[in-house]
Amino acid sequence: MGKKIQAVKGMNDLLPIEQKDFKLTSAFWQAFEEAVVRWTRRFGYQQIRTPIVEQTGLFVRSIGEETDVVGKEMYTFSDSNDALSLSLRPEGTASCLRAVVEHNLLYNSPQKLWYMGPMFRRERPQKGRYRQFHQVGVEALGFEGPDIDAEIVAMSADLWRELGISEQLVLEINSLGNREERAAHRAALVAYLSGYEAQLDEDSRRRLHTNPLRVLDSKNPDLQAICNAAPRLTEYLGEASQAHYAQFKTMLDGLGIAYVENPRLVRGLDYYNQTVFEWTTDKLGAQATVCGGGRYDGLIEELGGKPAASIGFAMGIERLLLLVHEYGKLNVPAAPDVYAMHQGEGAALKVMQYAQNLREAGFDVLQHSGQQSLKAQMKKADASGARFALIVAQDELAAGSATLKDMQGGQGQQTVAAADLSTTLQQWKQA
Repeated sequence: MGKKIQAVKGMNDLLPIEQKDFKLTSAFWQAFEEAVVRWTRRFGYQQIRTPIVEQTGLFVRSIGEETDVVGKEMYTFSDSNDALSLSLRPEGTASCLRAVVEHNLLYNSPQKLWYMGPMFRRERPQKGRYRQFHQVGVEALGFEGPDIDAEIVAMSADLWRELGISEQLVLEINSLGNREERAAHRAALVAYLSGYEAQLDEDSRRRLHTNPLRVLDSKNPDLQAICNAAPRLTEYLGEASQAHYAQFKTMLDGLGIAYVENPRLVRGLDYYNQTVFEWTTDKLGAQATVCGGGRYDGLIEELGGKPAASIGFAMGIERLLLLVHEYGKLNVPAAPDVYAMHQGEGAALKVMQYAQNLREAGFDVLQHSGQQSLKAQMKKADASGARFALIVAQDELAAGSATLKDMQGGQGQQTVAAADLSTTLQQWKQA
């Protein structure tokens, strides 16, 4: 017997049953996907699907060459035919905007788009954070005012209500200002942190000269006092940026959406400006962020398109569903309506015919396969969770009928003519 081959570390199989280290089932996941389709439709967003593999340059230009994502976490390889450097996508915004620019989607009107799919980062796996993970993302492109900022925050809050996890999440907001304001703050921040360089940890010393804003996001408790006393970006905001941020907060207040202002909230990617936000929780361990996003008004131009204001957010599905699994609610697809059984020569074909007729009438039917005793089949019917059992043995086969049994006991057991199966089950189901 050959040696078993296991899944790659940090990449999970999604099974119909809960696993020891991965509690999410395919049915639970599917129920979430269906909820996302309904949710995005309510807000008028349309789905976009992009390739998993992109040119590496896309992420270097959009995310930033000095970020941890590009510098340390991407899965990158060379195409053997034309020596292109390719990467598995580590996030969805860059791919979405690449497609928008390539296909000129902003030519006639702004766009409200959403996507869902796998992303890849080579980081240390931990609770709810894996090397192949999945995101749902929302992007509103071509809208300048703070009203769209408020809309997408309200949109995310709407999903939390539907999933029953509003009480487990806190909204944190900040403004990063425009490019010139961030540059002025960056210079002040570097000057300030340089005075403490000997006290910084290795990651923070590296970021000091590449992405100093990320030093403020350090989780090292030894650096908290230094970070708290650092120059704040809000002190460098001009009149227009202040007005945008103030209107955004006024709209959140008007919508009844509670928030906490966090001047150290910077997000991990280089392309953000103006409004940024995160939904955080204390229920998933050290990694608190469940959903995050903000404005990236210069990114479309950076990727070769005409300048266009843009804002979006993304959520990690695994982390979100762990929260829903523990604290929320989700209408998981029900068990089949009917478990169809057979016994004796010729009965299997007849059951297949009856089952197909019931499916065409709107019932979900799980048909038993193989030859087993009716007792063994009945155990499988119980395990399936089906409410009704349909049985065709030799007596029913000869009479052109089937025996129906209500597995929950309300309707008992009854032999019914084949032509009346659908009607009888409809009546039982509604009783």
